[in-house]
Amino acid sequence: MMAKQFDRLAAAHVRFIEDQHIYFTGTAATTGRVNISPKGMDSLRVMSPNRILWLSVTGSGNETAAHLADDPRMTLMWCAFSAQPLILRAYGTASVTHRGAAGWAGLAAHFPEIPGARQIYDLAIDLVQTSCGYAVPFMDFVEDRTTLRDWAARKGDEGLADYWAEKNRSSIDGKPTGIEAAISARSA
Repeated sequence: MMAKQFDRLAAAHVRFIEDQHIYFTGTAATTGRVNISPKGMDSLRVMSPNRILWLSVTGSGNETAAHLADDPRMTLMWCAFSAQPLILRAYGTASVTHRGAAGWAGLAAHFPEIPGARQIYDLAIDLVQTSCGYAVPFMDFVEDRTTLRDWAARKGDEGLADYWAEKNRSSIDGKPTGIEAAISARSA
């Protein structure tokens, strides 16, 4: 199958996205490293043919927030590990809303409460591309991991604020992530 390009998500693309258990995010600042990160849980919502929200949960880094502060480009990617081979990418520009910032409550209402939720990314899609995925292996989904959810619940609000202050203030290239408002909101 040849790659095909679209200016928006079609209904078939949205169904494909909804069927996937994992997606990948890609961002880069104007200098420094490119970041690609796998995401799971119930953390993504297609809001319209040209808009996707995804909820960022506490992790060992915070590259996406730092990158978007410098350059708003983002790519989301899904690939089929079962059934018909397909890779789908959504390209665009994204903004970040940190926990505790104006607009957080309205955006967070689209997701279940997940311990450790720290940012919501809002992607404005300007290009969608599909390609074959013929080299993607077959893999079976067993279940979602609960490790991150359990870890964040044990940390609690104050523990998460401390972790963000220690581990999530800057990228691996030393770029600021803007998480200070979320730290203040979590520890208040």
